[in-house]
Amino acid sequence: DAVVVSIAAESKFSVVATHAEPFTAAIADRIHAIADGTNDTLDAYGALDMELGTLFAQAALAVSKKAGLQPREIVAIGSHGQTVRHRPGNKWPFSLQIGNPSMIAQCTGITTVADFRARDIAAGGQGAPLVPAFHRWLFHSAKKNRAIVNIGGIANVTFLPAGSAAIGFDTGPGNTLLDQWIRRHLGKDRDENGAWAATGKTSNELLRQLLLDRYFSAPAPKSTGREHFNITWLETALKKIGSLAAQDVQATLTELTAQSIADALAKLPGKDLEIYLCGGGVHNATLVRSLQRLLGRSPEITSSIGLDPDWVEACAFAWLAHCALEKLPGNIPSVTGANQAVILGGIYPA
Repeated sequence: DAVVVSIAAESKFSVVATHAEPFTAAIADRIHAIADGTNDTLDAYGALDMELGTLFAQAALAVSKKAGLQPREIVAIGSHGQTVRHRPGNKWPFSLQIGNPSMIAQCTGITTVADFRARDIAAGGQGAPLVPAFHRWLFHSAKKNRAIVNIGGIANVTFLPAGSAAIGFDTGPGNTLLDQWIRRHLGKDRDENGAWAATGKTSNELLRQLLLDRYFSAPAPKSTGREHFNITWLETALKKIGSLAAQDVQATLTELTAQSIADALAKLPGKDLEIYLCGGGVHNATLVRSLQRLLGRSPEITSSIGLDPDWVEACAFAWLAHCALEKLPGNIPSVTGANQAVILGGIYPA
């Protein structure tokens, strides 16, 4: 996903152009092999780092062309990169993203800001989630309590109380297990509209087993990733309950995502909470229906408060790049657990 955004001043933010380009199956397989540890050699890591940098550069140039802008008219590119390992709980914590920023700057001729997580980790934080700072900047209301729920590969919640500090954390799996399971059984990249899950039946026994994972009850700040919530993790639970039809597992994983989000929202301290959804999960009708049932109401999407749900994440990293160039802190210590607010990202001049 790539966007061109205009950030003129506080609260003056607009999306100029958008562009989305899917990974090829071959690239996706290589990303998964590194992330899952099945082929995470330095050679595999280094080569894909440079190749993804080239692909990200091409996406940046494509969206700039859609905006009718020349590279010299773009102040900077903010690139989160592709996460391949996230270990915030290690003795020496780290988070690795690939998509080489030097390659992006070289191919585009545009200053690039990247490696956003490392400084927060150096300051004692988990390096994630980072988008709550953008949520607070763009979506905060002085009169209403709001929660922004981003359902990407991992789902996260940002609580924006009207009169106190923001809270944010990863709730658990968003789309990642759904994508991994359908890829294994049907060879598809995703469960379009939740159609496959809708043909199955939730296994309450499997759901209970999955929700026993300590991550769900752990206090914030917390963050997670594919390293934790993956097929191996799922198979460990499946072995304890016996055989299930593949579509029933997909239905149960959909309920797991909805349940873990609903549980997280129920623990937030605010009253009269407005809930807004963003991220790819908003297009999974089965997942959204499950969430509506669990919440007892229908959450809105972020377009109703100013930004299309498909582009919130990309816009967030444009904004974080802007913060880095302006020497403004980009993290929220109450979200990541850092001991101070710090400037995020390394700057790679054109």
